[in-house]
Amino acid sequence: MRAERSTRGYDPAEREVQARARAQAKYERASRLEGGRVPAWAALPGSDRQARVAAELRTDQPRYLLALKVRGCASASEDEAEFVRRMRRAGLLVRARFADGRTDVVTGYSVAERPQAGERPIWYGGGHLARDLSLPRLRDGWPDTPTGASDAAAEWNAAKRGRRVVSAGRETTEPDPEMWATQHDELRALVDRLRSVPVEDRDTWATVARQTAGAFAAWSNATEETPGDLAAAADALSRSAQTHRRTVRPDKAGTIAISGAAMLLASAARGGRGTVAQAAMIRQLLRLTQAVHGAAIAAKQERHARLLAEDTRARLVRVREALPSLAPSGGSTATVTAPAPTTTVLDPQAQAVLDRLGAGHTDASTTASPLPADLEAARRRHTVQPGAQRGPER
Repeated sequence: MRAERSTRGYDPAEREVQARARAQAKYERASRLEGGRVPAWAALPGSDRQARVAAELRTDQPRYLLALKVRGCASASEDEAEFVRRMRRAGLLVRARFADGRTDVVTGYSVAERPQAGERPIWYGGGHLARDLSLPRLRDGWPDTPTGASDAAAEWNAAKRGRRVVSAGRETTEPDPEMWATQHDELRALVDRLRSVPVEDRDTWATVARQTAGAFAAWSNATEETPGDLAAAADALSRSAQTHRRTVRPDKAGTIAISGAAMLLASAARGGRGTVAQAAMIRQLLRLTQAVHGAAIAAKQERHARLLAEDTRARLVRVREALPSLAPSGGSTATVTAPAPTTTVLDPQAQAVLDRLGAGHTDASTTASPLPADLEAARRRHTVQPGAQRGPER
């Protein structure tokens, strides 16, 4: 049985071009600070230039970081207009691709990291970040209404012109603390319901994987200063979502609750019930990831299943020390307010999930999931400034 999945690889030439552009821009900026007393970039010995390029090659690649931010923004958004606003709040340069001769029909989009050293931005289309981040696939997770399309077009146009957002939405507000308890209960009910979905139903599990990866990405964007364990979990899970064809819409799969969790996790640094509520959410995300692990085995994705069972588990063990104690499984998350201790023990259900992941357990009757995170890290948000530069697009 073919998995019918594949991820976007890195072209060596692509990495070389990116690294060379960054190295040259950094050198020229330093030269200006020195008042032009150092040789021009073209005058440097070839070995010196190559050493600077090699140093840049060792840094994180822009496409990985862009995919993480875009995935988190998409999963946390309830419509396309909010998606555009969230990307801009995340500091990304954003531009739409319009239908020929139209400014109200968007057919795709490109994003770029804001240049740090004066180099030109490098643009990537959504589909080049990942198959499931193309605009048509992202739209599967949002309602399709004339009003929504009009609102989205207005936000895309504002982003293109470097203007303020047209109408701020829930991305600027702090969620009601009680939403954490409500969302936790909805997510728990969903996870229980997914037990009846066969692990051989690849389309449904690809949708579950995409949304769960988005929840981790949203959490990483909100709490990790630099991509860490949460980001790695998002990347590992997203591999199950890279299908060659579109999969089941979240509303038809009944998995909207995961998007609600992503919205709350995206606000983790601003409000909510603190690390205790986030730890309660972890239990359900753990169960979801274990279910994706079982589906990967059923689809004969041995390498991917091993990544979830081994690498992801190792990360979860590190995170376990940061989790506050949870109430017994029958308790209400809304009443748990104890501060996080230095070391903790997971509740029996979540601990059992970790044990099953570590053993590569494949029992399809049990659904579970993994997750990692530095719960105390607070990420600084930078509002995008108008006047985005243009640059080469990938």
